Amino acid sequence: LAMLANLEMSICRVRVTVRDALNQAMDEELERDERVFLLGEEVAQYDGAYKVSRGLWKKYGDKRIIDTPISEMGFAGIAVGAAMAGLRPICEFMTFNFSMQAIDQVINSAAKTYYMSAGLQPVPIVFRGPNGASAGVAAQHSQCFAAWYSHCPGLKVLSPWSAEDAKGLLKSAIRDDNPVVVLENELMYGVAFELSDEAQSKDFVIPIGKAKIERPGNHVTLVAHSRMVGFCLDAAAVLAKEGVECEVINLRTIRPLDTDTIEASIMKTNHLISVEGGWPQFGVGAEICARIMEGPAFNYLDAPAIRVTGVDIPMPYAKILEDNSVPQIKDIIFSVKKTLNM
Repeated sequence: LAMLANLEMSICRVRVTVRDALNQAMDEELERDERVFLLGEEVAQYDGAYKVSRGLWKKYGDKRIIDTPISEMGFAGIAVGAAMAGLRPICEFMTFNFSMQAIDQVINSAAKTYYMSAGLQPVPIVFRGPNGASAGVAAQHSQCFAAWYSHCPGLKVLSPWSAEDAKGLLKSAIRDDNPVVVLENELMYGVAFELSDEAQSKDFVIPIGKAKIERPGNHVTLVAHSRMVGFCLDAAAVLAKEGVECEVINLRTIRPLDTDTIEASIMKTNHLISVEGGWPQFGVGAEICARIMEGPAFNYLDAPAIRVTGVDIPMPYAKILEDNSVPQIKDIIFSVKKTLNM
């Protein structure tokens, strides 16, 4: 019976890359709602710079999968205007580093209009693309924008880690009536995860604003988003051999932040470590620490909260310097041992 149960579970689960999960999400939403369309650089005939939109142009044609010139301010503005006119655009930035060219459209035109129109003018738009450090692309192409965009009222900011995250969160973002920033990670696109039978459904969505406990534990809480969730799980596996059980929380959503899940975990573990690839100053970890200090979980901490972040410098090009500029598994393990006085 146990063998049959395991066989049934393996049949229900398939391995899907993050790239293909994002592709599935867009395909299903394009099919579901004729108001949805995708625009960006090389998204159509080239199938996307990272092949995330592979096959969509052939299936949906020029009117719904639109190649744009290299002009982020221009096509982001077109997308925002289309959203105001009743369509539901997905605006792809080849990398979020290029979104700085369009940040006025994202924040002033998209994020603030619903408030400034007294709720009369929604802007249902998704801004998506790879975010954070990649490999060997130096300072101008290696920034994490989680703190940048989550600073701004009017935006929802999502940061998926797994294939399930990618599919469920992107579908929720497309269906949302507010502007949503979806921060993917280039280094995660080719990583395959098991996708449950539930997640393979066209009706599968993940609620925005809810974190997920990826690994339960009772000694220390590790809070992370995007690629760093995997690093935390790897560190937790190493520490488990030494008798330390880490609770790993995958934020999934940066704004609105699921403070309740973090607080509940701290009340159990009495220790907090935040992990992110971005810079430390005014970062996601800084916000988490501030909220914990201001809230009921602060009195449960047995040691100061610790932030594991990228180094506070522009990203170097040399590989050995790059490796030492972003958090590594050993940095998480060191921080856990430090907070537990091991």
